[in-house]
Amino acid sequence: MRESQLSPIGVFDSGVGGLTVLRELYRQLPQESILYFADTARLPYGTRSKGEIIEFVREILTWMSEHRVKMVIMACNTSSALALEEVQAEFKDLPILGVILPGAKTAVQKGKRIGVISTPATAKSNAYKQAIQEIDPTAQVWQIPCPEFVPLIEANRIFDPYTTQVAREYLQPLLAENIDTLVYGCTHYRHLSPVLRRLLPSSVRLVDPAASVVRAAEKELELLSLKNPETPLPTNFAVSGDPDTFARLSRQWLGFSPRVEKVYLQCRVKTLGFTDGMKQRPV
Repeated sequence: MRESQLSPIGVFDSGVGGLTVLRELYRQLPQESILYFADTARLPYGTRSKGEIIEFVREILTWMSEHRVKMVIMACNTSSALALEEVQAEFKDLPILGVILPGAKTAVQKGKRIGVISTPATAKSNAYKQAIQEIDPTAQVWQIPCPEFVPLIEANRIFDPYTTQVAREYLQPLLAENIDTLVYGCTHYRHLSPVLRRLLPSSVRLVDPAASVVRAAEKELELLSLKNPETPLPTNFAVSGDPDTFARLSRQWLGFSPRVEKVYLQCRVKTLGFTDGMKQRPV
């Protein structure tokens, strides 16, 4: 058995959005150990420039490489849209997966009139439209930037009436186009599914790229012979912002309160230490 098989999968996002990917990893790949990082000190990513995003991702991947992850899932659509190709070229020995291509592949299997809700940066990049139409040139794609969603989710205001009002405004132009499929173009948005489902016709199919990227990760692990044959270690959680805030907010989606450590990516004042006391994943 190779040491790399026992190494964790790295998962990162700007905040709690990547927990949708983490939950899919627990469901689809329960034998894998995971290192989760949330760049909460610098969220939201969706209003950042391409240069900023690339630099943030480069710092995160460097830190994850120091912790010997065997693969990284960029559980952030903005990072996947703006930085994936650049960092894949830089970190050639580290398998790095983005969420956009797996999500696009699932979307074209669901419908032909596809709406994508995303951060402004992802929408501006046209990443989903290009990926979808490369797979199926006959598909029609409409992209809507939703700048208020991530701050509302991170503030735990999902069921606030204002959030429903904002969601209705964002969805209106897509409903006017009679979409048959809606893609969560940001991993945060899966948390809004109860709100969005109430506002959408029952005929509209929802696509969660989180599930798609984990299926792609499993195939990659099999191809590289990197699947973990032993019992996984408890998940390690780290953030660049306030660990207590992240722990409180994530409890409702994880079903437990994770132990979260703060890391300093730029100055490296402190790095994450794997400890035996980490909270176990739910069963």
